[in-house]
Amino acid sequence: MGYYAALLHMVDPEKNKEVRPLHLEYLAGLEKENKVFGKGPFADGSGGMVVYVADTYEEALQLAENDPAVTQKVRRLELKEWLKN
Repeated sequence: MGYYAALLHMVDPEKNKEVRPLHLEYLAGLEKENKVFGKGPFADGSGGMVVYVADTYEEALQLAENDPAVTQKVRRLELKEWLKN
């Protein structure tokens, strides 16, 4: 089991207002499955971060790419393995 940080860089702040409820609903479902370690927006409004819990990078990438914020091109995804201490 590993941790993967999805940096979600804001691309379209106006469309984000419309897509944000879908994004939060998607993450809430994954939280129930224990697939999300933590999540939240950046204080400067430039986007946010989700830390996924997954067996592989590929699994985390699939989870992150299926986020409505990413599929609707509201935010640009950057995914990195995170070494939790």
